[in-house]
Amino acid sequence: MKEPFLKRPFDIFLSLLGLIISLPLWIIIALAIYLEDRGPIFFKTKVCGRYDKDFWQIKFRSMIDPGKGKKHEMIFLENDPRVTKVGRILRATAMDELPQLINILKGDMSFVGPRPIDRSEGNPRYKDVSEIPGYEIRRQVRPGLTGIAQVYADKYISPKNKFRYDNLYVKNMSFWLDVKIFLLSLWVTLKMGWERSGRKVKKGS
Repeated sequence: MKEPFLKRPFDIFLSLLGLIISLPLWIIIALAIYLEDRGPIFFKTKVCGRYDKDFWQIKFRSMIDPGKGKKHEMIFLENDPRVTKVGRILRATAMDELPQLINILKGDMSFVGPRPIDRSEGNPRYKDVSEIPGYEIRRQVRPGLTGIAQVYADKYISPKNKFRYDNLYVKNMSFWLDVKIFLLSLWVTLKMGWERSGRKVKKGS
């Protein structure tokens, strides 16, 4: 599926600008993560991208170091006790996602699009994900840092319902829709609203 003409230039420019501007933040976040539990700074996981091509998604670590205990199971909880104190702030502001600017610059991801799918062993939410209606449409675009589902849907909706939002984006994809979702996402970040379970933005915004 062909992307809007300005989508990739927009991604390259903003990811480069974001990496430069956020460099002091990277240092502060890295120090905060390390000082809290002396664990690794980054967390990476293999995810499924455009046309089912796998790539390594990078994040700042927001959960307890799995090397110091049992391996994390892929479960999704509100107020998850495995999330560190620093991690809660990072997640509320989406600062844990900052390293994905590298993924965007490389072309693995876009700023706006369906979120990448983690199909790693032990993730029950996305087992046999290719059988969910709408997957074939969704897989034709680059995964995004944010998207319609992230700003308008409940955080804990099922993959099936999330795909409906994703496919709504794919069918209406345009540069100006990307700009709108990007700005709405910045607003949610400023409100530290990413960990709220309900809708982040009212419909019609």
